[in-house]
Amino acid sequence: MSYLVPSFTTNFSGPIIIVGFGSIGKALLPLIKRHIITTAPITIIAPDDSNRHIAEKYGAHFLHMALTKENYETTLSRIIGDQSIRSLIVSVSNEVSSKDLTRYAAHHNAHYIDTVVEPWPGFYFNNSLSKSDQSNYTLRESLQSIKKELEGSPTAISCCGANPGMVSWLLKEALLNLAKDLGRDVPTPTSRKEWAILMRDLGVKGVHIAERDTQVANIPQTSGVFQNTWSATGCMAECLQPAELGWGTHENAIPDDGHNHESGSKTAIYLDQPGGVVKVRTWTPTEGPHFGYLVTHNEAISISDYFTIKEGDTVTYRPTCHYAYHPSDATVASLEELFNERAGVHQDEVKIFTEDEIVSGADELGVLLYGHEKGAYWYGSRLTIEEARELAPHQNATGLQVSSAVLAGIFYCLKHPQEGLIETDEMDYKAALEIQRPYLGKVYGAYTDWKPNQETSVDDAWQFSSIRMTE
Repeated sequence: MSYLVPSFTTNFSGPIIIVGFGSIGKALLPLIKRHIITTAPITIIAPDDSNRHIAEKYGAHFLHMALTKENYETTLSRIIGDQSIRSLIVSVSNEVSSKDLTRYAAHHNAHYIDTVVEPWPGFYFNNSLSKSDQSNYTLRESLQSIKKELEGSPTAISCCGANPGMVSWLLKEALLNLAKDLGRDVPTPTSRKEWAILMRDLGVKGVHIAERDTQVANIPQTSGVFQNTWSATGCMAECLQPAELGWGTHENAIPDDGHNHESGSKTAIYLDQPGGVVKVRTWTPTEGPHFGYLVTHNEAISISDYFTIKEGDTVTYRPTCHYAYHPSDATVASLEELFNERAGVHQDEVKIFTEDEIVSGADELGVLLYGHEKGAYWYGSRLTIEEARELAPHQNATGLQVSSAVLAGIFYCLKHPQEGLIETDEMDYKAALEIQRPYLGKVYGAYTDWKPNQETSVDDAWQFSSIRMTE
């Protein structure tokens, strides 16, 4: 099959290691082979060898094993070999510690990229942990605690997928679009503080990471099987974690079941309930008004943190930010089974829909900026399964949005090689989207006069209490 292939390439001379080879790993490998010119080997490390044939098709060495706390240093060092040549480690695996791999890469002359802050096994599905200790906030704080230690080391990018990741780049472009449409003649900000001031001055009260996945597969719904268009295990883990959101300064009151964290940046709050049962009102252009699950995600915390303005120790501006995720109908059914029929005990079997099994649909993923003069503005990517098939192999629409963001992160590392540990919010959004945009289908914006709850007053329209749905 011929593909609509973007022609850009770059060179890299060192070994490349991909940790994990599920839906995202198998989607990423062809993109690396297409755009990274290297004579060094590519090694896949994965505990599941069901996609081994794809690795071998692209000439990668497949190491069938789990990377663990006990073996990761010796395993990676054996593959890397001569540390005078810089290598690249990309982790797209569940339950392989981001903190330990980030630190390892920094001390062994390697770039590092992941799509989410991951712990070692024993964190997810662990009812003995407090809700605060089980949160993404805690995972992020732990990783960020080594940021100063790694200053000047090879660039490592935390959470460089579609979301978290791409949505942070789209948000900056959306802010500039909004400024232009409001008649504001503003230069492109060049610092974190300037971006935060721009968001504040535009009147943005909050941001939804608003996603609607309408992909449909030709696979029947089966009891006891969690079905999804990307990592089913990862989705279950996120939906079972406490619901979390960055907490804005416009909010009047914390929810009755909400809690602040006792340490760290205190950017976010968490709720007593898991994200897979907390529903919020949201909006995307194609679907219009609908509900999403308030699933915990790193970008909800990092975006609120990045756009915070302080005077001394006092926070004077911060946007509310959270994920509002409406997955495929099959995943909605799996979540209903998980929480209503299984009382939160996760399914033992999982099924990720491949590009060949999906018969129709799209993934529409973007940022919904609300509370400003124009009401709400969504800006993002709408990628159909048909477009994904035309662009690259082994991809569905969701996977291509993620894998192309990882590709953008690789290009960033090679162009900015010594930035230490960074988050995607800190990257050059324009350069990242330039790499990724050819793989995103339709990238566009849409304004709406939608409000989450028509029964509330104007002053309360954008309070979280109006956005959250109650049964």
